[in-house]
Amino acid sequence: MAFSASSVQAGAAFGATLFPLIGPFGVTGMRQLVSAVALLAIARPPLLRLGLRRLLPAVLLGVVLVGMNFTLYSAVQRIGLGLGVTVEFLGPLGVALLGARGGGARAAAARAGCGALALIGVVLITDPLTGARVDVIGLAFGAAAAILWAAYILLSERAGALPGVTGTAVAGLTGTVLTLPVLVLLLLAVPREALPHVLLIGAITGVLSSALPYSIDLIVLRRMPRSLFGMLQSLHPVAAAVFGLVVLHQLLGPVQVGGIAAVCAANVLAVLVARRAR
Repeated sequence: MAFSASSVQAGAAFGATLFPLIGPFGVTGMRQLVSAVALLAIARPPLLRLGLRRLLPAVLLGVVLVGMNFTLYSAVQRIGLGLGVTVEFLGPLGVALLGARGGGARAAAARAGCGALALIGVVLITDPLTGARVDVIGLAFGAAAAILWAAYILLSERAGALPGVTGTAVAGLTGTVLTLPVLVLLLLAVPREALPHVLLIGAITGVLSSALPYSIDLIVLRRMPRSLFGMLQSLHPVAAAVFGLVVLHQLLGPVQVGGIAAVCAANVLAVLVARRAR
């Protein structure tokens, strides 16, 4: 899971460098295209034999991935990688909290405390002490990505029932069908001398952020409880902050770092409460 989180956020950081040339949707399309090509070559799924009914969760997963990646990149463009991913991380936290049922009044109070801690973390991310202007649109994109990340976790569990990495391959193919027409138009508008750079970074982004980690997630979810998987997603905001600094030179203030830590801690506590309640 540590490797998966680092791979996703490293790829996202490299992809963000292409925003001036192809924008968030272009980077999303590149991720889907590279993921589909790589995984279809490896998996070679027997689509006709599996049938639409068995493939439906993977198809829906592809739709969710397009929305999740686009809204995340739109948030990153406005509020930075570390903060965008942390707001998006409220999705796995919500999965952990919703999975923490039972346990009586004490467990309910603990869940409420986890939710309050996450809310405090989001407030700290806006760094209210400095009086800086909050990019509401960026936060809204991050919140949309959070909802879609929660859907991704739920659908990945179902798509993981398909053999091998067929689920990820079909999801990548679906995403490519949805994004390819616009991606072609965006690439045609790129200056000719910059096109090789865009294609290279796009390929790296697709492998690091989609093909490799999503395949790992599908395999892990077959062997790991969903709540524990959600807890380990706490690594994503940390990795995003690190690669945001190293690749994009996005420096976070101490208060914002505290906000990231609060959201991660809320997720870990939520999973612990759920396991204790069970």
